[in-house]
Order: sequence, then C-alpha cells, then structure tokens
Amino acid sequence: MTNSKSVKLCAASQPPPPAPPTNYCSSLLNQNNVEVYNWDCNLLLDSMSGWTLQQRLEGKTSSSILARTRRTTICATPAGANSKQANGSAGEKTSSQPSHSNRKVKEEKRVHEPVTTPRKERSKTSERFSCHVLQESLLSSASGYSNYRGILNWCVVMLVLCNARLFLENLIKYGILVDPIQVVSLFLKDPYNWPASCLIIVSNVFIMAALYTERRLSVGTISETTGTFLYLVNLTTLLFFPSATVLTLTSITPVGGAFALCVYTVLFMKLYSYKDVNMWCREIRHTKARTLTRSHSCPSIAQSNGSAVHAHVSYPGNLTHRDIYYFVFAPTLCYELNFPRSPRIRKSFLLRRLFEMLFFIQLQIGLVQQWMVPTIQNSMKPFQDMDFSRMIERMLKLAVPNHLIWLIFFYWFFHSSMNFVAELMRFGDREFYQDWWNSETVTYFWSNWNIPVHKWCLRHFYKPLMGRGVNKWVAQTAIFLVSAFFHEYLVSVPLKMFRLWAFMGMMSQIPLAWFVGRFLRGNYGNAAVWISLIIGQPIAVLMYVHDFYVLHYVSQS
Repeated sequence: MTNSKSVKLCAASQPPPPAPPTNYCSSLLNQNNVEVYNWDCNLLLDSMSGWTLQQRLEGKTSSSILARTRRTTICATPAGANSKQANGSAGEKTSSQPSHSNRKVKEEKRVHEPVTTPRKERSKTSERFSCHVLQESLLSSASGYSNYRGILNWCVVMLVLCNARLFLENLIKYGILVDPIQVVSLFLKDPYNWPASCLIIVSNVFIMAALYTERRLSVGTISETTGTFLYLVNLTTLLFFPSATVLTLTSITPVGGAFALCVYTVLFMKLYSYKDVNMWCREIRHTKARTLTRSHSCPSIAQSNGSAVHAHVSYPGNLTHRDIYYFVFAPTLCYELNFPRSPRIRKSFLLRRLFEMLFFIQLQIGLVQQWMVPTIQNSMKPFQDMDFSRMIERMLKLAVPNHLIWLIFFYWFFHSSMNFVAELMRFGDREFYQDWWNSETVTYFWSNWNIPVHKWCLRHFYKPLMGRGVNKWVAQTAIFLVSAFFHEYLVSVPLKMFRLWAFMGMMSQIPLAWFVGRFLRGNYGNAAVWISLIIGQPIAVLMYVHDFYVLHYVSQS
C-alpha cells in the first residue's frame, strides 16, 4: 500500500499547494510539491535553531540542493523497485512512466538549476544599495586598531621642530658657546699634573691583592676566615682610599674625581664578584672531594676550519693575570670562569661603534655648553630669591635639554661604548639593556635599563639575602639602599659637599614604585615612569648646582 502511493506520488502532476497541516515540516516531505515548500520549511527550522536572515541567505543554495536530493531519493528510487509489484511486468512500467535512468538525468539537471525566489531577489537588491556595517571607530579600544605609525612620525616631527626653535632662540640670545678646549680644563687644572689618572693607575694594587689572595686560598695556605678578612680590608680600602684622595687633593677637578670614583666603584663590584665565584668553586671542589683538572684561564687559541676554539677553564686554572685583567676590562660586573666568546672581530661593526662614540660624546658636550649651562646660570637668582614660580619655570626649561642629554648618554654608553669594548674583546653577551622605555612600573625600569648592575645585584646581593630567609620586600629595599649610597658617593665626594639629594632621590623610588604598581596600569604606569625621569633629574641637578654655587662662589665673594 505504501509503495503504490509512492509510485502515484512520482507519476501524478503537481497539484496546487495545500494548506499547511499541523505537523508542517514532516508534512512537506510527503507532499508532491516538495520544492515549493522547501524554503518555508527551512525558514521554520532556522527560526527554531536561532539562525539569522543573513545566515539563511548564505546557506539557502545548499538547502535547496539537499531538499531536491531528498525528493529524488524518495520519489525515484522506491518507484522503480515497486512498480513491478503494482503492475506485474516491466512493459507496463515502461508504458506508464519514463525510464528510471532518464528520470534520474532529469532530476540531476533540475538539482543544478538555480532557484530564484522573491527573498533572494530582495537580498540582492539590499546588498546592492547597502553601505553600512556594524563596526567601531578606529580610535576606540574595541576596534583592535594598533597601527599608529603616522602619529608617531608626527610626534617626532613636532619634537624636532620645537627643539629647533629652542636651539635657534638659544643661538640668537647667547651666540656659540661650544668650546672643546674648555672640556680639557674640566679634567685637568694643570696640564702637567694628572691626579685622576694617577689614582686610576694605583687601582692595580687592589687587583693584584685580590688575585694573590685567591691563589693562597686555592692551595690552602690561608684559611677561609683569613681570606675573608683580607678581602674585607681590600674592598673597604678600595672604596675609602679614592674618596679620601679626592677630598684632600685640591688639584683634582670635580669631573676628574667623579671619573676616578666611577672606575673604583666598578672595580669594587667586579672584585666582589670575583671573590664570590672563586669561593663557590672551592665549595664545589670540597663537596665533590676530587681534584679538578688544572688549565689556563685564557689558553692559546687553536684554529679549526678557520674558527676559534677555546678550551674549557676550570678552577684553579683561572687564577692568572690574563684572566683577571680580561674580566676587569670586559663589559660586565659578574665574573665567570668561561665567558661566552664571539668567533671573530667584525671590523665594520667596530668602526660604526667608534664613530658613534666620537660623534655622540661631542654632541653631549655641545648640548651641555650651549643649552644647559646658560639655563642653570639663569636659575640661580630665582633660587636665591625663593621665587617658586620662576623656580618651576627654570626647572621645566632645564628638563628638556637634561632629558635629551640623558637619552644620548644612554645610547652612547650602553650601546656604542659597551658594544665597542665587547667587540674588541670578543665578549659574547651583549645584553646591556632591555626595553626599559616600555616600563609600566618603576621596578621594571630599574631592572632593565642597566642590565650589568641588575645582574650583579640579583646574583650577589638579592639571592643571598633571600637564601638566608630575608623577606622579599626587605631585600628589595636593601638593594635600593645600596644603590642610593653609591649614587650619593659618586656625586657628593667629587663636589666635596654632602647634601644627600641623590640619596633621597633614590630612596623616593620605593614609595613611587609602590604607588605606580598599585594604582596605575598600562599606559598610565608608563607615563608615570617617564614623568619621574623627565622631572626628577632636573630637580636633583638644580639642587646640587645651587648648593655648589652658593658654597664656592657666594660664600667666597
């Protein structure tokens, strides 16, 4: 009974579409005009499944094809199988309706024919005339737009134009003040008397004391307690001897004294690291209870296929003059027995760094003489009169050249100079700085703008304190305290006056770091870091210059 109905369904002509029954979608599959109701059925299914009109328009072609395929399966395939049962012979089937193969070809052609409906025509018309879509403005955070290269170029152009105006104004007002000969007088008062250079040469005594102390410790001639005492004397003298010399000698200039103290401070940190690493090597040797192979610190370089091959150095083979002096001149503060070495010296890279060193040092000197010195001199009267509005104006006027010179100094020292020395000595680790300009916290800035000092503090100060159970916050505060001491040491001693401006400036970084880390995030934190750099340094500079001027000129007059 069911099969005969299927045959009649396929053979009969298509009647007008009947009214929708209660079970609408299932009824459509049993109607003769499946194609007519296919679109309405799909719309009903889409409304039940949550599809939108746009999604329906995109998927309607595949839906109509699927419906025709289902109709072909329902109508054609069972009819061919059941016609024999209904009529009793194949001849009756052939005479009453088309063959199965011809009908299948026709159905396939009809499947691929495009179906044009009023809804499709309306959608094409809507797409043709529509010009609006759902989207955000580019400057909105929800848009996800991040290409602001043109705005960055605009900022650079505006910065150049503003500083060009200030430079021309300075030239018109003061004339050309750059004098290279005057730079020499900053280091030497008497061309035949070089106290700062002599003080630097004397530092070799402390280097040799550290080396021979380590040699005695390596063979067990002296005990660890005696070695620790000798190091304590050596490092303490290393700090106090140059400061006492600078304070007592009248022939040494502030710039020369500051340079000599910088050399002694770097040497202090290097020898402290030298002591720690060799002590760790002795502890490892005693723990393993075996003798390590003795080798040379910087052995002769064997050539293998044109590349340098360095032998591995082990303790106590590193205790040589060549090894310790390589470490003294290397651009690092942390000692290792085997430093990473580059395969060769790149002459073009070396020449570029040398050119940058010479160019940027001249540029810094010119900016200081032409721009900073007149501004500082004009700032003395507002400080004496305690005119706060004029003091703030002078400070902001000094902030621009001071910050520009500081940025140039950073590039000159941490990139050009240190890369020049590293390339000359084939020192492989060139990470002297990281992206401190993206700092969103104060602690991130101090951890990334001077990587050699950060590594030294982390390795020889912070981790030992943490290993002894010291609180993390206390250890960080201790690091800022040590840094504040050395900043004040390098400023107050050469100027021969103690005002603690540098010390208080460094210690103020602790509450600033807490405030920025707690209340400011993202771009606001980065802006706070930049403001502290741009405004904080001119305040300290003006404080020291004012006190130095009052102490050496006003009191004498």
